[in-house]
Amino acid sequence: MRLPAGFEFAPPERPVTPKDAATVMLVRDRDGHLEVFLQQRVSAMAFAAGMTVFPGGAVDRRDADTAVAWAGPDPQYWAETFGCSAELARALVCAAVRETFEECGVLLAGRSADTVVDDAEEFHDVRQRLVSKELSLAEFLDDAGLVLRADLLRPWSSWVTPPQEPKRYDTRFFLAEMPAGQRADGETSEAESTAWARPAQALADLEAGRRQMLPPTAYTLRELDGYRTVAEALAAEREVYRVKPNLVADDQGMRVEFE
Repeated sequence: MRLPAGFEFAPPERPVTPKDAATVMLVRDRDGHLEVFLQQRVSAMAFAAGMTVFPGGAVDRRDADTAVAWAGPDPQYWAETFGCSAELARALVCAAVRETFEECGVLLAGRSADTVVDDAEEFHDVRQRLVSKELSLAEFLDDAGLVLRADLLRPWSSWVTPPQEPKRYDTRFFLAEMPAGQRADGETSEAESTAWARPAQALADLEAGRRQMLPPTAYTLRELDGYRTVAEALAAEREVYRVKPNLVADDQGMRVEFE
């Protein structure tokens, strides 16, 4: 995969240790087709500036708090799926839920193990306190009497930022259906615009130069384009393995090779 013309980077002398991170592809059915929620990051961001991305971010140490009320596959399941410790697996799932709420206002939690919040607007003030790290996810869920719905997430893939990059992430990708009654918004300082789009449409925008994407985003959109409905995507049996891209320079610019 070739990177956009003019792509520049300053590789560190030694590879930076990747930070653990989680990202969520929110999907919905619209007019007989699957759509995914996308954000365009602001141009001032230190990582992936101006790129089209899915909601997500780095794991916070408090995401591993065992006090979180939990419904669905336990941390051991996620640990085996992503090839990590149960403690990290718990943190990854919590980070996926927290970042999705912080970045687009969608809350994958309910007042019981078999319900989902149908309007997350009532927690708008709490959302800002999570962003500022004044409050942890565990504290929020406990105060609100909510249960984290790990069963609403599906493991999808795992990507590691190339070793040549000055900022690196070991990101686990999750899939989740947009909860009925809730609304995904663009009320985050990290995105200058947001939109629902069919994967094929987003990829056409990439090809035409109307969007920019990092390889994991483009690759994942191509995968999602193979499913007509949310149900098909959620039911897909997937083997999660770590994809480790490497940047290579040649006379035509930069390209990405995969291990």
